[in-house]
Parts: sequence; C-alpha cells; structure tokens
Amino acid sequence: MTYDFIIIGGGCSGLSAAMYGTRLGLTTLTLTELPGGLITTTHLVENWPGEKSISGPDLAMKLYDHALASGAEIKNEKVVDVVREGELYKVKGTSGEYEGKTLLIATGTKHRKLGVPGEAEFENKGVSYCALCDGAFFKEKVVCIVGGGDSAAKESLFLSEHAAKVYIIVRKDFMRAEPLNAKRVEENEKVEVLYETEIEEILGGESVEKIRLKGGKEMEMQGVFMAIGHDAQTALAEKLGVELTDHKEIKINRRSETNLPGVFAAGDCCDTEFKQAITGSSEAVTASYHAYHFCRGDGGF
Repeated sequence: MTYDFIIIGGGCSGLSAAMYGTRLGLTTLTLTELPGGLITTTHLVENWPGEKSISGPDLAMKLYDHALASGAEIKNEKVVDVVREGELYKVKGTSGEYEGKTLLIATGTKHRKLGVPGEAEFENKGVSYCALCDGAFFKEKVVCIVGGGDSAAKESLFLSEHAAKVYIIVRKDFMRAEPLNAKRVEENEKVEVLYETEIEEILGGESVEKIRLKGGKEMEMQGVFMAIGHDAQTALAEKLGVELTDHKEIKINRRSETNLPGVFAAGDCCDTEFKQAITGSSEAVTASYHAYHFCRGDGGF
C-alpha cells in the first residue's frame, strides 16, 4: 500500500506526529530503531506541560501509548535508505520497503564524542553517555561529567544520588544551566564544578581509573560521563537532497517544510535554535497538519 504519511524516527517528535497524523485520518507509518528516542535516557523531565515531574522513559511510554491508542502503526525498524520516485517517496527499512506521499524526518541526534585518548577504549568500562542508564553502577564511586550545559547540571544531580563525589568538568569559566538547576548544583555538597578545565586523556586498566587534565594534573576517577551535546542524524536526509545547514541540521520553515515537496522535518535534527522535547513535538504536529493538506492538494487554505 501507499501511505499518506511516513515518519522516520520514534522519539517525542515522531510519536507526536504518529498520534496527530492518525487523528487527521492519514494512513500513517512510523519506523523507529529506538522507540522513545533519547528522552528515554533522561532522568527527570520537569518542563513538559501538564507534568510537573516525570522520568524520560515514562514520558516516552505515554507518548507511545497515546500514538497506539490513536491507531498509529509503529514498526521497530531501522531505515537504511530513502529515495524519491516521481511524486512518491520510497523508504527502505531493515525488514521491508514502504512508499508514502509525504515524509517526516524526525531522526534526532546522537551523543557527541569528546575525542580524547582512552574514550573509545573505555566506553562501557567507565566511560558513559547516559547517566540514567549507567549511574547506578557507580555506587559510592568518584565520577565526573564533562559538559557546561543544562544536561550536565541535571545529570550531575542524578549521579549524586549514587556516587560518592561528582565533578563537573567545564571548559569555559561559566555554565549554561537553567537557573533552577544551577542553584541545585551549587547547593549539592556532593557536586563540585571545575571551571576552565579540560580532560586530556582517560586512563585505566580493565576500567577507568583516572583522568589526566590539560596541564598534566591527574585525578582518580572511576567513571567519566559525557554531556557535551549532540550531532544531528541527517545522513538519510542529505542523501535524499534535503537542504542542510553548515552544522548538518535540516532547514525547515514555520510549516516544518523542507526544500523538497511533501518532505517535512521536526525535532532535534532541525535547525531551530531552541531544542526541547515540547518544541520538537510542536514541529511534528505542525508537519502532520501540513502533510494532511499536502495530501488533499489544497495547500492548507
């Protein structure tokens, strides 16, 4: 069959589009390698309207259940290729091939690597990119988290619930955390911020044992967590001919449209300045609405 709307990605954006597209009466297919997306690696979400505080996995499950309750079709399948054939888009997954009249790219991001010696060697042996996933393994140990943004602040607070000591390694002389989280970090006796500090090398034997800082100082450390941002996963979009920025993010307008007819994008893979779960969901719902009008051929007016 030919779907009206194919969604690539099953994070907050993709699941929101799955729910909304189905409600609009579009035959909608969602293909996702990781149901829930990166929000599932977040300890607590406290800025989702209507939820004062909810874990990332719980929020993802609510979105997933809502999409299914709306009648959405969701396949746990990695997309490996997308091509345009006439007025349709052919999507090739690991288990099948599908065609759609419109397409939403909501492929999100992947964790950025620090790129220092020892990082790759000790991945999953003390080096982690997910505090929620691995924090419990560092009970009463000394750990650090690398990053100067809000994610680093929030993840340090979660790690402090398990570790004996948490250092935040910040390259600059300030953090960009939300004021509330910055205050929580300041008041947490287990957390210490090291400003104007950079890791030069991660050292150890069977697992991480210490870090060497630029300047030569070494610190004993059993865990190193990375929170230095994300890179947009847009290789499929680029191959299709979707216009990207210099940072490899998808260019969209206020309708969540790309430069290709019938191709929309939403979420962290896009060039919007403010990236949050709620803004990605908003972009996805906007895309669903305009995909609906695209399929009707009325231009949305």
